[in-house]
Amino acid sequence: MSRVDVSGMLLRLICIIAVWTLSPVYAGADETSRPNIVLIMADDLGWGDVGFHGGKALTPNLDRLAKEGVELSQHYVAPVCSPTRTGLLTGRYWSRFGVTTPTNTLAIPYSTETLSSLLADAGYDTCLVGKWHLGSLPKWGPNHFGFQHSYGSLAGGVSPWSHGYKEGPYRPTWHRNQTLIEQQGHVTDLLTAEAIEWIGKREENPFFLYLPYTAVHLPLREPDSWLNRVPSGISDQVERHYLASIMHLDDAVGQVLDALADHQKIDRTIVVFTSDNGGSTAENNDLRYPDDGCPNGRLPGRNLPLRGQKGDVYEGGIRVPTVVWGPHFFVPRIESTPVQIVDWLPTLCHFADVDVDLKSNSSLDGSDLHDLLVEQKPLEPRVLYTAGPNWRSRAIRYGRWKLIQHKTSKMPTSELYDLESDPRETNNLAGTQGEILKQMQQRLIDVSSRDRESVVTIDRETGSRVEESKVAP
Repeated sequence: MSRVDVSGMLLRLICIIAVWTLSPVYAGADETSRPNIVLIMADDLGWGDVGFHGGKALTPNLDRLAKEGVELSQHYVAPVCSPTRTGLLTGRYWSRFGVTTPTNTLAIPYSTETLSSLLADAGYDTCLVGKWHLGSLPKWGPNHFGFQHSYGSLAGGVSPWSHGYKEGPYRPTWHRNQTLIEQQGHVTDLLTAEAIEWIGKREENPFFLYLPYTAVHLPLREPDSWLNRVPSGISDQVERHYLASIMHLDDAVGQVLDALADHQKIDRTIVVFTSDNGGSTAENNDLRYPDDGCPNGRLPGRNLPLRGQKGDVYEGGIRVPTVVWGPHFFVPRIESTPVQIVDWLPTLCHFADVDVDLKSNSSLDGSDLHDLLVEQKPLEPRVLYTAGPNWRSRAIRYGRWKLIQHKTSKMPTSELYDLESDPRETNNLAGTQGEILKQMQQRLIDVSSRDRESVVTIDRETGSRVEESKVAP
């Protein structure tokens, strides 16, 4: 072999090693290279509630994630909780399952492939700590959908100290692995402690930790240690507890990051932080929940400058603060490409080297964001679809355009916005952009045609699954 040939081979080898070393993503698919995944979801946290969007509460840990990670500045979810959780775990629009409102009965068929089941089948340790709300009895709980360990609320938000749901058959909801339990302590602290303990027990397998907190969902009553950190100039008691809850949540995120670092897991971990819907202005002391002495008054959920709130398909109800973080994976930046909660299943499966063929799997609605996040490659144009509670309002986003269609007693009414020039949705162009309106209405008809294709029918007396049916919307 000539000296020139040897030099050329060495040069190519050096280049290969350099590319592998400098690449933001670990190569290969063995247990030491596939990333751990921690997905943290806040509950009812509004666009303007976080420090990196100018919120009143100090959120240094979330601000750190935003500074060091990729902030997804147009990340969409459902207007309320159970639909968002359905979209996250299935990669499909929640309306495919007939889920558009908070759901206590079984939300998705047992046979559904979920993010957690796909990762578990691929050798990941899987855990849910927090709020499930896709079936509020143990027999419908997360252990049946790919989570090897589960803890928290089977139902929705709970009273912060007694951990009970609303009055009725689903009030006892605090559980560990299908067994209902009772504990003392504040809900945020209990969830954080469980998550940290579980992280500490991980060994060689990569893991998926889904950590959906109940903060800042009502009813709120924070410990004095957190209330004392709220500026004294804020006198309204509900607002004080609300800001304390945000700071408490932020500190919990910091504790989870510290645990990852303490156990030498952080360098190969991807962290996603998001919220399930926009901020709420509902009454805090809802006495359908166990009475924990929570202050009376409306929540001050802050979605400004966006229009609307929790429950709306306007931007303030469905566009939420979202960051994906992992210094070894991503170049820090603000990414303005519109993305949606259904994208995380194919995206995180790609990072985990789990094959999800989007071309052959026509049931999935999400797109793989891997190349957008890692290589900043643009996505192909696509429709993002949102079905609001009980289909009273539906919306689609396509490029710069957003269509909102409302049901009335006579005929649907339409709103059309150019979000690039009008992100606050103040100028309805439905009356002046007739051709674009027509195109958007057809896109809505097309994307919604598969709604209710995987509905679970429940016998409400026995609580058993009767059938999984295809029902026209």
